[in-house]
Amino acid sequence: MEQFFSDLSSFLWGWPMIILLIGTHLFLTIKLKFPQRHLFKAIKLSVAKDKDTHGEVSQFGALVTSLAATIGTGNIIGMATAVSLGGPGAVFWCWITGVFGISTKYAEGLVAVKYRVTRENGEVAGGPMYALEKGLNMKWMAILFCIFTALAAFGIGNTVQANSITVMLQSSFDIPALYIGIALSVLVMLVILFGIKGIANVCGTLVPFMAISYVVGCVIILILNAAYLKETIQLIFSSAFTSQAAGGGFLGSTIIIASRFGIARGLFSNESGLGSAPIIAAAAQTRNPVRQALVSSTGTFWDTVIICALTGLVLVSSVIAHPDIDCTHGAALTKAAFDKIPVIGPAILTVGIVTFAFSTILGWSYYGEKSIEYLGGHRLIIGYRIAWVAAVFFGAILDMGLIWNISDCMNAFMAIPNLICLLLLTPVIIKETEYYLWDGRLDEKHAMNTAKAKI
Repeated sequence: MEQFFSDLSSFLWGWPMIILLIGTHLFLTIKLKFPQRHLFKAIKLSVAKDKDTHGEVSQFGALVTSLAATIGTGNIIGMATAVSLGGPGAVFWCWITGVFGISTKYAEGLVAVKYRVTRENGEVAGGPMYALEKGLNMKWMAILFCIFTALAAFGIGNTVQANSITVMLQSSFDIPALYIGIALSVLVMLVILFGIKGIANVCGTLVPFMAISYVVGCVIILILNAAYLKETIQLIFSSAFTSQAAGGGFLGSTIIIASRFGIARGLFSNESGLGSAPIIAAAAQTRNPVRQALVSSTGTFWDTVIICALTGLVLVSSVIAHPDIDCTHGAALTKAAFDKIPVIGPAILTVGIVTFAFSTILGWSYYGEKSIEYLGGHRLIIGYRIAWVAAVFFGAILDMGLIWNISDCMNAFMAIPNLICLLLLTPVIIKETEYYLWDGRLDEKHAMNTAKAKI
């Protein structure tokens, strides 16, 4: 089974998914007249509050919760894996996916708010499943999306993250896995019992702290490697467009290999097109769909354009500065790079991975919860949360090799209906963007769909 899902994952996240996702990114970028040019306006909106608006959490709360789910071990270990397998050129291609992925994340946020509903208990719900059902009358595809999302959530959003925390804490402090599992499951339980508001509050504190701490660590390493930065940047760009011979501490690679691993890692890291982030975007308190779409688009900017790029610069410059570093294994490469920071380097890496993984568990718990709720109603929520906490415990104490590969496959399967939804609803996305953004009505309040949904 492990071999089967490993092969299937490699196929799904190979060229078919790369072409589909990158194609969508480029298509939406052109059709929406490069929404990347509104980035600074979007960042400003992300920290502003829309008073007297419909929703459950602030725009900033929705953003940091989605960032909690996307910024994780993929940014640290995953980026290192891309560099070890694809060479320095993978950093450039990863960065490119972030730049163009901003358009797809924008489109996802827009349709999530436009087609969201209010449940009988007053909670707001939205995401690709509601856009597929209400915007395209494709409920069967909405059901498939929710099934794949729920399965992926228990895998890559839960058990494998808990396992990453255990591995890191055991290697750093030799803490027994049982104790880690108990403590982690209790902490997760205390947060998710309060629903999206509790998750958003914790993520609102945790995400800025962990991101700043990690960025500071990266900056320190880049200062230590300052003499090699020019060579690092030149190597990244040259390796992205030319075949690289073995040497300089790196394995040889071709343009095809560098682009494949860089693009795949970028797509997998920022989740633009995956369909997960719109689920939380729909809960935001916002005046109109375009405002939240702009805020959502900044998630890809922070995740890939900034954090993944910084990680890539750190890794490549460290190998150039210290050719003895083992760059054949992602985890070993990251650890070796941070070990170069005297005293605090290993602590920064440990805290970064642990907090990133913990926040990912919280963010994905909401994605899975809303998917389960769509499939079976609100009555399933308590049982789901109990199962979620139990999965955290078992993920912390068991090996997750097979689960990783199954989760990768589920992520690919949930992306397909979401991308179909975005492409078919492109005329709607353009119409909303033209009215609110291009015609200067960004401050206008939209008549939201507040009809009660009996689900």
